[in-house]
Amino acid sequence: MQKVVINTDYGGFGLSPEAVELLFQIKGWHLIRQDTDTGFTHFYKDEISNDNYFMERDLERNDLDLVKVVEKLGARANGHYSALKVVEIPRGVVWEIVEYDGMEHVAEKHRTWR
Repeated sequence: MQKVVINTDYGGFGLSPEAVELLFQIKGWHLIRQDTDTGFTHFYKDEISNDNYFMERDLERNDLDLVKVVEKLGARANGHYSALKVVEIPRGVVWEIVEYDGMEHVAEKHRTWR
């Protein structure tokens, strides 16, 4: 089986600051944290620049370190408007994440024509 992280609530995939910090620690990345006056936190890898801005949406959802973080933190891994869950799918399945208003599920890929 392989593990994939999905968001199970409306709003969209996102990680809490605690989850981002743990992910950076596991990966051995240098973290720069920038808190804003709007209550959001921005994370950068190595230095503050647009090229180094961390976007959790860019992570592969079957990233082993991401899976570890969500399994370890549980609900504390959830970002704003997210409820993360680790789902298991059979190895060898070619999959994709299907999303509607931020709520996601894993589906087996198939061919589509329009």
